[in-house]
Amino acid sequence: MEQKTLKEEATTYESHSIGNIADLPKVSTELKVEEREGTNDEGKVFGYKVVMVDGQGYRVPVSVLKSLKAILDDKPNLEFFKVKKTGQGLATEYTVIPL
Repeated sequence: MEQKTLKEEATTYESHSIGNIADLPKVSTELKVEEREGTNDEGKVFGYKVVMVDGQGYRVPVSVLKSLKAILDDKPNLEFFKVKKTGQGLATEYTVIPL
């Protein structure tokens, strides 16, 4: 097995952090959703949903799914939407905008 130096590892390292669906300019309703688990600062395990776009994961808050469901009830053929995020932490709000 070939061993790399720290310098080689560092220069080829890619962060695998999770973005937020609001970071995307346009989202397809046909994206596959993955279930993931994480651990909070207190060591408690929690679940969250992620969509993958170009190899990058984007978290999908439950409130986005709830809003999208209401939109799809009236517009079942919706193909694309975007998400606007306002606030931070517990005061974060997401607005789903059909495109």
